[in-house]
Amino acid sequence: MKFGTKVIHAGYNPHDDKKSGSVMPPIYQTSTYIQKAPGDHLGYEYARTQNPTRHVLQANLAALEGAKHGVCFGSGMAAVDAVIKLLNPGDEIISTNDLYGGSYRTFRRIFEKYGLKFHFIDLNDASNINEYLNANTKMVWVETPTNPMLNIVDIEAIAKIAHDYNSDIKVVVDNTFATPYLQQPMSLGADIVVHSATKYLGGHSDVIHGTAICNDDAIAEALEFIQNGTGAVPGPQDCFLVIRGIKTLKIRMEQHCKNGEAIARFLKDHSKVDKVHWPGFESHKNHEVAKKQMRHFGGMVSFSMKNDSLEAGVKLLSNTHYFLLAESLGGVESLIGHPATMTHASIPKEEREKTGVTDSLIRLSVGIEDIDDLIADLDKALSMV
Repeated sequence: MKFGTKVIHAGYNPHDDKKSGSVMPPIYQTSTYIQKAPGDHLGYEYARTQNPTRHVLQANLAALEGAKHGVCFGSGMAAVDAVIKLLNPGDEIISTNDLYGGSYRTFRRIFEKYGLKFHFIDLNDASNINEYLNANTKMVWVETPTNPMLNIVDIEAIAKIAHDYNSDIKVVVDNTFATPYLQQPMSLGADIVVHSATKYLGGHSDVIHGTAICNDDAIAEALEFIQNGTGAVPGPQDCFLVIRGIKTLKIRMEQHCKNGEAIARFLKDHSKVDKVHWPGFESHKNHEVAKKQMRHFGGMVSFSMKNDSLEAGVKLLSNTHYFLLAESLGGVESLIGHPATMTHASIPKEEREKTGVTDSLIRLSVGIEDIDDLIADLDKALSMV
């Protein structure tokens, strides 16, 4: 199947539903399943462990990433948590220094207490990991495009360096911003891919969900054990909403990308805008890497204004109409946010500013509305700064 067919058909065949032939997978809203005798059942015992709706979604997600296994969780952070729990005290992790604030907070404030050591470094140049690789390195954590600076990490180069050093090092890629439609890290050498399915996969700002995807049977078994053992599982209704959202992923992403490019170019030429961060610009430091590993450049844009005060940022944020001031991203509607006080507030100011997350930085999740309305909305808000 081609990608546009996979989003609609992978993981579920209506012909297998012998009772009704339901075109959409049923929502199995149940906590347990009947057994004829102890251990004699239809493959399902307890809904924390197995749920048919969840299994359809897990198979679909694996297919989209070109992988064997998908394991779903109650949120993107639950998926991140499960992947880090594959490690042991004393293990070291190399991570990009420009990553989602929630991931940073979990790494620093939760897992460092349990004996894990994290190195947050600039991964714009893949060779930078060489300085930190050692016998204790067990994982390299990549986010690309990064949140919110839209930096691009060369997945293939990172995977080669890490695996050449030690084939047991696991390369994990947070593919939330790109989605499997724009980028497939497994084909570039990644061992595990994670998503906040809350974002583009769900696509309608109505569900919290996460997933971890892999090819290795042992990794999948370990993740499934953690999924069941810790219980951070999504409900069947949540799984159904992500299944429904994925069916339009291809056409939504195409419009997100088209609108994202138009917004980025509009901002670049605006007299009140200083810097625009979008990997589609030839001036972007890793534009060529983005061209190599991504189908398009995505619908996320960030920028700073020439008036770099917090007050100017608040003025802009408070005067948009179609760009809604809210957390999250990846829905059909356009969102505007202030990373320093919202998504990245958990990162100390001095650490944030090292990566460019200043008080004046604005992040846009460009939706699929009419582009003329979106440009007029931003232009009006900028005129008030």
